[in-house]
Amino acid sequence: MTAGRMLALVVALAWCAVLTVALMTIDARHQARKLFVELQQLQNERDELDIEWGQLRLEQSAYATHGQIEKIAHEKMGMSVPGPADINILERR
Repeated sequence: MTAGRMLALVVALAWCAVLTVALMTIDARHQARKLFVELQQLQNERDELDIEWGQLRLEQSAYATHGQIEKIAHEKMGMSVPGPADINILERR
């Protein structure tokens, strides 16, 4: 093999190596962009779920108030606060 042919072979191999590395770099950047977009979507979903969780906690605390419990007991169970005439005091002897 002559020096000229050897040099041509080395140049061809170097060109193939550079082309392969360039294609791998393009693919890696594409994958990184896709993963970044997916990460942003997951962060947005997390933020929306955090907001919903906060709203549910507020709603739960509102249901725990005395007025809300009394309203539900009256509307759904037909219960009412007894009037003074309906209250009987029992004494123990």
